[in-house]
Amino acid sequence: MFAAHAIFQAFSKPPITATYLVVAAGASGGAYYGGGGGAGGLLSGTTMLNTTLTYTITIGAGGAATTVYSGSAKGNNGTNSSLDSLVTATGGGGGGTSVSPGTPNVGGSGGGGGYSSAGAAGTSGQGNAGGTANRSGAYEAGGGGGGANAVGDNGNTNVGGGNGGAGSASSISGSSVTYAGGGGGGTSNVALAGSGGAGGGGAGGALNTAGTAGSVNTGGGGGGGGGNAPTSGAGGSGVIIISYAGSQRFTGGTVTSSGGNTIHTFSSSGSLVPS
Repeated sequence: MFAAHAIFQAFSKPPITATYLVVAAGASGGAYYGGGGGAGGLLSGTTMLNTTLTYTITIGAGGAATTVYSGSAKGNNGTNSSLDSLVTATGGGGGGTSVSPGTPNVGGSGGGGGYSSAGAAGTSGQGNAGGTANRSGAYEAGGGGGGANAVGDNGNTNVGGGNGGAGSASSISGSSVTYAGGGGGGTSNVALAGSGGAGGGGAGGALNTAGTAGSVNTGGGGGGGGGNAPTSGAGGSGVIIISYAGSQRFTGGTVTSSGGNTIHTFSSSGSLVPS
């Protein structure tokens, strides 16, 4: 009797097709004329969810801000976000710095270069490369961090730090929101720091100005620190959104509905549990 009941329950709760957006955390920028932090990797698509199983949701933490006094002044990578074992997005790559070793890091999107280094590569299908730094005499301009939809701009000592690469827009939540913008490059110019890329990227610092942090739950990269301002901006944390047609079949995250879909938004780690 029990076995027959269990079999009936399994067939009465068939798998469902779900749409997902998985955004990893952004990296911090590099300190001291630093490159912008790369945005967290962004993945979207569809998957089958078994409505009798629990799925572990992991939200990546943004890379911590750095200073020239912290050992390595280049940015810290963001950490991965994952929808159980089904989908994993890669954390952003830390921005470069004028303090050796200054080369940026590879990540979901790559960090912008510092001193005169090239930007780092992004992960194929998840993000783009950072921009190259520029140095001319006593003037320096970090490259912008890569974003989900565009590479970071190159730094230019006559123009300023490179702008962060733009992120990608998604309407999975019911309205269009842009995620995973790269951080802007820092500069020694008094007024021309790189701007953060659309999608939560933090602005770079100008002379005597610290980099700005990437926005939380966007995967935005942090801005590079400016001249005489040793601190970079931290990366923004990631986010995961899961949507499926019809009535609610799971609990977990913040649950909303739009257009006939049930939507679970996870801004922190947790579980998607059958209801």
